[in-house]
Amino acid sequence: MTDKTAISKIKDFFALETNIVVLSISIFILGLGGNLWSKFLPKYLQFLGATTLLIGVFGSLQEIIETAYQYPGGRIADYIGRKSSLVLCSLIALLGYIIFLLAPSWQFLFLGLFFIMAISLSQPAIFALIGDSLPRKKRAMGFSVQSILKRVPLVLGPPVGGWLIAGRGIGQGMRIALAITVAFTILATIIQNRYYLETYRGKEEGLRRRSFLQGLKELHPSLRSLLISDCVIRFADRLTKIFVIFHVTEIVGASMLQYGLLVALQMSVSISSYLPAARLSDRGRRTPFVGVTFLALTLFPLILFFSRTFLWLLVAFIVLGFRETGEPPRKAMIVDLAPKEKRGESVGIYYTLRGLAVMPAPILGGILWGVNPQALFLLATVIGVVAILLLLTTVKEAHE
Repeated sequence: MTDKTAISKIKDFFALETNIVVLSISIFILGLGGNLWSKFLPKYLQFLGATTLLIGVFGSLQEIIETAYQYPGGRIADYIGRKSSLVLCSLIALLGYIIFLLAPSWQFLFLGLFFIMAISLSQPAIFALIGDSLPRKKRAMGFSVQSILKRVPLVLGPPVGGWLIAGRGIGQGMRIALAITVAFTILATIIQNRYYLETYRGKEEGLRRRSFLQGLKELHPSLRSLLISDCVIRFADRLTKIFVIFHVTEIVGASMLQYGLLVALQMSVSISSYLPAARLSDRGRRTPFVGVTFLALTLFPLILFFSRTFLWLLVAFIVLGFRETGEPPRKAMIVDLAPKEKRGESVGIYYTLRGLAVMPAPILGGILWGVNPQALFLLATVIGVVAILLLLTTVKEAHE
């Protein structure tokens, strides 16, 4: 076997078409920069004079902006093209990083957040680019490669950022990390602008006049069904998500170190499941793998309900690790079911509605936690079962 043949086989297996390679490199560079400082942002806000209430408002604002940017991001991707949209979003985020870097007070971080969250504005363009660049039999693998390279910076960035802050203090350490992010973003933007191949640019004048409701009405029926089942399972997940640490440390009595190890175990299982699931779902059906994600999110709160020892927590977090198994296949299903000229818009509508649907879940979870923590986990399990039934009975796949 020649080296050229081996390289071709590797590129084919991992779906490394030109745009996917550029996207993967960009995601890694941007993610590495952002994760140098993002975990320490609450402390930076405090350093600049923000109160704990304002820090909470800042976190809520992130969620609101992320949801609000999905639909316009999709329309932009369909209208000006995938490449132009991604380059534009990187430039907008760059402006936000510069504002964070030079911020003399916490108010400037609130301003900069609207620019930095362009990462959410770019999500529909990323989905559309993968959908346009790869045939159906390679899309889940394309999403898997993207997901893995998105998570590696989560491992590498925070320790380096923590080392900078420990050595230089929160103010100077954060600014050094942000300066590195600015440099990385410029590099990623140059790479995107030079090497992305445009896959689609909207030509229809009607794109300017389309409404959100019109786009929703025109979604493929199975995509609407997938959206409904996804909203239900994410609602179940968000009911308990922020309270898991309290169950682990206060009810079971595990240490914070043990909790960190449980999260690391979960992430390891998730990463290991990406490639096999993507390969198999590209060759056959995607729904069974999406079902694995739904099942993991349903079983996790049920196992927590019965967990009173660290051994049971290990089982729970291993099960939770499989929540990512169906994520690349689910994303591939979305672009499978969306016509090329409306892919950005379809993704934008999907994530806008999903974000709106799950917003009340943490609040309801907080109310139930105060009444009966164990009942909260049982409710999440019941809702998860409903989501699984919806997925299996209403969603039909597209075959190209």
